[in-house]
Amino acid sequence: MTHPFPRLRWAALAWLAVWVPTYAVFYGFGNFLHLCDVAVLLSCVGLWRGSALLLSMQALTSMLIDLTWDLDLGWRLLTGRHLLGGTEYMWEEKYPLWVRLLSLFHLVLPVLLLWALRRVGYRRRSLALQSALGLILIAAARLVGPEPNVNFSWRDPFFHRAWGPAPAHVLVIFAGLIIIVYLPTHLVLSRLYASRKGW
Repeated sequence: MTHPFPRLRWAALAWLAVWVPTYAVFYGFGNFLHLCDVAVLLSCVGLWRGSALLLSMQALTSMLIDLTWDLDLGWRLLTGRHLLGGTEYMWEEKYPLWVRLLSLFHLVLPVLLLWALRRVGYRRRSLALQSALGLILIAAARLVGPEPNVNFSWRDPFFHRAWGPAPAHVLVIFAGLIIIVYLPTHLVLSRLYASRKGW
C-alpha cells in the first residue's frame, strides 16, 4: 500500500528533530502541554503514519486556534497592539529571533492539515477523541502554574478571571473549547470532506 505522504513524512520527522529540542531548551517541557504544540507533535506523527484520525483530530484544534494566533500576530505588526493576546512572546528579545520564528508553524499547519485531509479524508470520531484529549491537556496544564496560564487553565481568555475552584474552571474552559472551537470546526470539516468522511 502506497504511503499518502511519502516525502512529507520525512519533512515532518526533520521538523520534530529541530523543533522539539529547541522548544524544550528555550521554553521548557511545560510548553508542550499547549493545545497548539500538541497539535504539531500529533500532526507530525499523523503525517509519518499516514493516519487520517490523528490528522483529523489536530485539524479540530489547529483551524481556529491557529487562525486566532495569526490574527493577533498580524494585528500587532500593523498596529503595535495585541488584538486578543497569545503572541506576546514573539516580541520578547530574551528569546533568539530564530527560536521565535519557529512559532510561525501557526501559519502553515492549518493549510497543511486541510491539504492532508484531502488525501486521507476526515474522520468523524476525531471530535470525541480530540475532546477527551483537550480536557486532559487543560487539566494537566494546571500543573505548570498560574503565570503562563497554559490553555487558559487558570484564567479565561476574555475576562481574565477564574471561574470557581480548579475543577469548575477547567470544565468551563473545556466547554468553551468544545462550543467555540471543536464543534464548529467539526461541522465544517464534515461538510467539506463529506465524500471522504468515515470512522
